[in-house]
Amino acid sequence: MGDTVLTFDEDAAKKLGEMREAGRFDDAALRVSVEEEGASFHYQIGVVDVDSRSKADAVTLCDGIAFYVDPASVELLRGAELRYVESMSGGGFRFENPNKPSLLDDPLAVRVQQVLDDEINPGVAAHGGRVALMNVENHRVFIRFGGGCQGCGQADVTLKDGVVATLTSRIPEIAEVIDTTDHSAGENPYS
Repeated sequence: MGDTVLTFDEDAAKKLGEMREAGRFDDAALRVSVEEEGASFHYQIGVVDVDSRSKADAVTLCDGIAFYVDPASVELLRGAELRYVESMSGGGFRFENPNKPSLLDDPLAVRVQQVLDDEINPGVAAHGGRVALMNVENHRVFIRFGGGCQGCGQADVTLKDGVVATLTSRIPEIAEVIDTTDHSAGENPYS
């Protein structure tokens, strides 16, 4: 495939073909973009007019559907695969991306992310939330609560008794854990 930015698994190609046959992409294309936010990538896919392509966009085709990728997203997506996954709550598209956010070039950030993935987020997810690593600077860890944790009245307890305690016990060189969440903007905000 050479210089293809994005590939598609068999299920994604099938689902996209079904959507095309149903007329979902008549005179339309899909615009894909990705942004780094801390230790995560945030993806967006939107239906756009087929004529909205800029000369700088990379174009990938799947079953006759054009995917436009803006220049800033190309290197972040290169080698990624769009998959269609069925789950208990329905189906949806998901990116499998071999690239990593630049924050994860920092060995301390990698260790923090591992603790978040393995120990903290599984428990927080049971309550509809998540904790994201936003930055690591001078042994200070910056996190953000999301989902049901953003604005939850128990977020302070979760931060002190859960996140801070777990991170500092697993990674003693952490000097401080700082919550950067705007809790007033959460799904269940408290005042």
